[in-house]
Amino acid sequence: MTIATLAEVLQPALREGYAVAGLVTLGWEDMRAFVAAAEAEKSPVILQAGPGCRAHTPLPVLGKMLRHLAEEASVPVVLHLDHAYDIEDCAAAIDCGFTSVMFDGSRLPLAENIAQTARVAALAHAAHVSCEGEIGFVGYADGVQSQGTDPAEAARFAQDTNIDALAISVGNVHLQQSAGAGLDTKRLAAIEARTALPLVIHGGSGVPPDQRRQLAQNSAICKFNIGTELRQTFGTALRQTLADAPNEFDRLALLRATEAPLMQATRKILRQLSPAP
Repeated sequence: MTIATLAEVLQPALREGYAVAGLVTLGWEDMRAFVAAAEAEKSPVILQAGPGCRAHTPLPVLGKMLRHLAEEASVPVVLHLDHAYDIEDCAAAIDCGFTSVMFDGSRLPLAENIAQTARVAALAHAAHVSCEGEIGFVGYADGVQSQGTDPAEAARFAQDTNIDALAISVGNVHLQQSAGAGLDTKRLAAIEARTALPLVIHGGSGVPPDQRRQLAQNSAICKFNIGTELRQTFGTALRQTLADAPNEFDRLALLRATEAPLMQATRKILRQLSPAP
């Protein structure tokens, strides 16, 4: 069995100079492609069920799907609840077999974010599950603007919550469809100077690949969340299949055709985050 917690894959990454991909899952085909890519690259992987995924598929079903893949995999696989906004969702995910939960209190006042995140971390640790928290706010492309992480607040948050990984806002943006200007490395360095936790970048699709590689090997960023980039791969592959086979109506055939392109795109991302040769 290769089911792992977030701490079990991020602590080696922090020590050895690489990062692990947190891949946003939406269905069986992408889950399977992501695990196949991780096995091909001999890399650990974090399979993430965010709010959109959970709205489409019930949490107990997701837990069983992800655990089945993890139990059969030859590499460590983390089952991660992404962007939970209340303790009840985190508790439900733990009951469904998830090995990591991310409580997102980033829109709350600092003291309330600390208090609620600490409660979730205590609940998770009692069940031998990891907990990720967020300080600062990571905005959305063409939507709510980001609020950069204050290094002093990050230090207080890390100390008072007992979390296993810290999501930060340093120029990263959710749902960015192309590489942006890159992350604010000065703010990142100031945060690194104040906390020893593995750091997490949400909105990793918008980070230029060369910077992803450099930061994976030379910073405390140990987890890049990748969603939009791979959803674009899925959409492109599906449209191509529909164009190439206009008479195909079997949904299994149509969706299965997305797996090979997804696997190849994921392998490329995993190589960007791998240790220096």
